[in-house]
Amino acid sequence: MQKELAIVVPAFNEAKAIGATIAALKAMLARTGIDGEIVVVDDGSKDGTGDAAEAAGVRVIRQEENSGYGYALKTGIAATQSKFVAIIDADGTYPVDKIPEMLELCRNADMVVGDRGADMKNVPLIRRPPKWVLNTLANVLARRKIPDLNSGLRVFKRDSLERFVQLLPDGFSFTTTITLSMMCSNLRVVYTPIAYSKRVGQSSMKPTAFFTFILLVLRIIVFFQPLRVFMPLGGVLFLLGMAKVVYDFTKMNLSESAIFALLAALVVWSLGLIADMISRLHLRPRPHSD
Repeated sequence: MQKELAIVVPAFNEAKAIGATIAALKAMLARTGIDGEIVVVDDGSKDGTGDAAEAAGVRVIRQEENSGYGYALKTGIAATQSKFVAIIDADGTYPVDKIPEMLELCRNADMVVGDRGADMKNVPLIRRPPKWVLNTLANVLARRKIPDLNSGLRVFKRDSLERFVQLLPDGFSFTTTITLSMMCSNLRVVYTPIAYSKRVGQSSMKPTAFFTFILLVLRIIVFFQPLRVFMPLGGVLFLLGMAKVVYDFTKMNLSESAIFALLAALVVWSLGLIADMISRLHLRPRPHSD
């Protein structure tokens, strides 16, 4: 029978924390009476994470190699059947007791996200500037306030989540992608404040992931709303070209660089219009077959 809620826990070398996380999840389900299941996806751990999860009495999906946070989540989602899906990290940073409230909010939304807010002080100092840059870029391009772009505690309507599975990456950018995909598709995304604790163990995220996230934000916005990237870029080239034309007229000598900038602006705008047409064709509702 279909469960009401499937809780997917991706885990990579989290043997120290997984037992406590599972115990808290099981206690929450028992206390609230939610008809749910817990699935741990052991993403190629070498420290006995899978064994610890099985000892805690939940279903464990083992992957022979480390394939990435997003891949583990997609594996767990595909292996479950439920009306709603929750994801939560195994490292003890997210409040398990917030899930019932988020589930209720999700009955009238497509995705509910735990907003870490002021508790982001627990994020290492070296990662805060890149996070600020990434969040600012995403806010500007999405034209919406995104309180927490990549929170790892979320509850989804399964139907809404599965619309974008083919776009979701295998790495840590899973959460960033699903946030931008839903917001750019005008689905209802609700944020609710949560407490965020210091993690148990070490993070497996690499510093170079920042550049991957930046590229991802641009790709997702171009996929859903390409004019938000191409029109401003073309506008910058056009203004530079016009400024150079005015300067050249004062010298009575029209330069190649001015013409090049104006032509480049037209090319970028044309590419944006073509990309927008392709996006609309790809994303338009498809007729249901009888």
